[in-house]
Amino acid sequence: MVRIAVIGAGAAGLSAAHHLLQNGCEVKIYERSSFVGGQASTFEVLKDIPLERGYHHLFISDTDIIELIDHLGLSSQLKWIPSKVGTFTRGKTFKFTTALDLLKFSPLNLIDRLRLGFLSLYLSKISDWHNLESSTAVNWLKNFGGQNIYDVFWEPMLQGKFGKNYFSQVNMAWIWGKINTRFASRKGFLAKELLGYPLCSFGTVFDELVRSIKKKGGIVELSREVTKIISLDQDQKVKIISELKADTWQSPTKHDFSPETIEFESKEKNIHTDEFDAVIVTTPSYVFSNIIDNIPQDYQTSLLSQNYLSAILLILVLKSPLSEYYWLNIADRKIPFVGVIEHTNLADPSNYNDKHIVYLSNYVSKDDPLLKKNHKDLLDLYLPHLKKINKDFSKDWIEESFYQRVDAAQPIVGINYSSQILSHETPFPNIYLANTTQIYPEDRGTNYSIKIGKKVAKLLLTNINKTLY
Repeated sequence: MVRIAVIGAGAAGLSAAHHLLQNGCEVKIYERSSFVGGQASTFEVLKDIPLERGYHHLFISDTDIIELIDHLGLSSQLKWIPSKVGTFTRGKTFKFTTALDLLKFSPLNLIDRLRLGFLSLYLSKISDWHNLESSTAVNWLKNFGGQNIYDVFWEPMLQGKFGKNYFSQVNMAWIWGKINTRFASRKGFLAKELLGYPLCSFGTVFDELVRSIKKKGGIVELSREVTKIISLDQDQKVKIISELKADTWQSPTKHDFSPETIEFESKEKNIHTDEFDAVIVTTPSYVFSNIIDNIPQDYQTSLLSQNYLSAILLILVLKSPLSEYYWLNIADRKIPFVGVIEHTNLADPSNYNDKHIVYLSNYVSKDDPLLKKNHKDLLDLYLPHLKKINKDFSKDWIEESFYQRVDAAQPIVGINYSSQILSHETPFPNIYLANTTQIYPEDRGTNYSIKIGKKVAKLLLTNINKTLY
């Protein structure tokens, strides 16, 4: 039996393992955290109630994860809900739920509102995005939409998403991908967007997937970090060296701002060595660069050339709703966060003891001062601005709060990015790479991680079969 190691128990790794097991392989998964699901993993936000560490939802076009949820017998938990989207700018919130709402967006004159609407519709009709990636989003949007639309609408969004250092580098195909996905979740140009959410939580979906993996004989090693991958050229086997890892999830509360730390304690490193016929690595590119042995200089340079942004999230549990919107884009750069995602305006508050769950979101580069701020610092910085969104907001509304940082949350996609994407097949025999830098032109997301995991598993099986037969 072919023996495969999968490094990482996020969506891509679990998807790859599941497909390999369905095809008769022996699979072992290594995960440095004490939980599965990666960026879609959950924690206990209220007693016995799970919530994603970072906000998650599905689009109608997310067929890979929808099929997986059905396969796991959880379809009854997946609900499709009309979303409410808004944009906050110039001290006011503007509704952006349907195309008609654009006509009421007073920061633009009527001609520019119509131009923005037609531009979005035009982009949604483009089927071949390749010509778009040769231009930056900044230049393309200025040339085709005009300076005023760019200044009022596009630049605050781009700068909020990618920061001052990177927003001008992002190519136009990325914008196309975002717009295309949004239009695909509407049943017509004038219809509301429908978003999906499994009421059992994404964490439950991945827990069920792990149960399926184990039922098929798969092994899932949590709190075990791979420290070295060694390609054994003589027999094309791959050696994995791993050790137990103390895993930390910091969840400060409003009552005590010293971090509550959950750790897997071990007096010994408990180092293990194992050999496999092939390995799939789903870590960020720079992590792979650090753990692969005898890496060629040019390949290491390619791995390390990929820039990422980290996500910083404050999660608030409130007594009262902050707004009527699920997704509120912040197009005012004087406000120090870029998005307000009110989870309980998508999933009903009754699922959360009638509390209201709000994510305050930011994407930052590694040199951003926000990365140095702790939970309390961010609360002090962010909370005064919530009164701009809801004048009645008070700190007394907060019953609980959590801080979450996710590194390598958003790859930077520059001009002609498709030519820079690394192959899933690495320079090392039987070692494969599958991570978010290879998801393009779609934006990284749980569905596409499921898709890429299955894709690389199929590639591995094809190559292994060629070798065996």
